[in-house]
Amino acid sequence: MRRVRAARGRGGRPGLAAATVIGALVLAGCGGSDSGSSGAELSVGAAYIPQPVSDSMAAGFLTITNDGDTEDQLTSVTSEAGDVTVHETVDGTMKEVDRLPVPAHGELVLESGGNHLMFEKLTQRLEEGETVSVELHFAHSDPVTVEVPVKAATYRPTSEHSEHTEGSEHSEGSEHSAPSEHAGH
Repeated sequence: MRRVRAARGRGGRPGLAAATVIGALVLAGCGGSDSGSSGAELSVGAAYIPQPVSDSMAAGFLTITNDGDTEDQLTSVTSEAGDVTVHETVDGTMKEVDRLPVPAHGELVLESGGNHLMFEKLTQRLEEGETVSVELHFAHSDPVTVEVPVKAATYRPTSEHSEHTEGSEHSEGSEHSAPSEHAGH
């Protein structure tokens, strides 16, 4: 299986990330009853890219779940596979946006016919069975790396979201890998 990998900007220090998360959990446990918000607690699931018909463009879909008390925002997506933009669809019209909200105790669903990721200027043709690495960037949380499988062009998920994959939980400060989804336009 051929993989397209995105560069890691942090140099990959899982021990440091784990220590940071454990420290944050210990501190959260020490707070008083009025300690307030726990922040965003993000996880990613149901990710995929339908095999594109174009050599230069593809779409991506996924669901970002926030189990925390604070809203966050998806601000950008990067990948070595090509340029990635975030698109919003309103009344059947899509437009590029600079951010989409991830509500507290809610989900941001990127799906066919709705909000989605747009891959342009692909560095190579994406084929079914490959995996594309993307990094999701947020206004307040650390970036999340997701391994997104390329599915058949006709692929449709059995359920629209909540198909979290093993290892898909992401608490603020940790790294995560999960698949991503999006059908072509």
